[in-house]
Amino acid sequence: MLSQIERGQVNPTLAVTFNIARAFEMSIGELVEMPGVSSSIQVIRANDSAYDFRGDKDCRVRTLSPLNLEKDVELYEVRLARGGALRSTAHFTGTREFLAVESGRVRIESGGDHEDLAVGDSVSYRADVNHAIVNIGDGDAVVFLVDIYR
Repeated sequence: MLSQIERGQVNPTLAVTFNIARAFEMSIGELVEMPGVSSSIQVIRANDSAYDFRGDKDCRVRTLSPLNLEKDVELYEVRLARGGALRSTAHFTGTREFLAVESGRVRIESGGDHEDLAVGDSVSYRADVNHAIVNIGDGDAVVFLVDIYR
């Protein structure tokens, strides 16, 4: 059906349009980009497990931005256990990450560079090279991370 719609061979019914929007976790208004048709407020509840991006004993990553914004701007809460790390391969060319430390101490690695950060520190770094966030403190660390794709 999507292929036929894209080629202009069929016009979807309202029910089909609704199902397509729901599959992408969007409202019909967001799908057809009609301002005012849907609410201007989108809440992500703390207990919504659909936004748990990754989780293991050393690292928990929770998406804080709407999933339909992915590959434009992404906001994450990252919780690292003592000694835990979030290591990433290079993202798309031009991608940058912005990070603020909420608790603990972390080391940011980007390419061959690194910086140590403490509570209240923030940093911007290249994410189009291999990069990492490493907990170097004595306890858990919590950081807020923003990915901006160009």
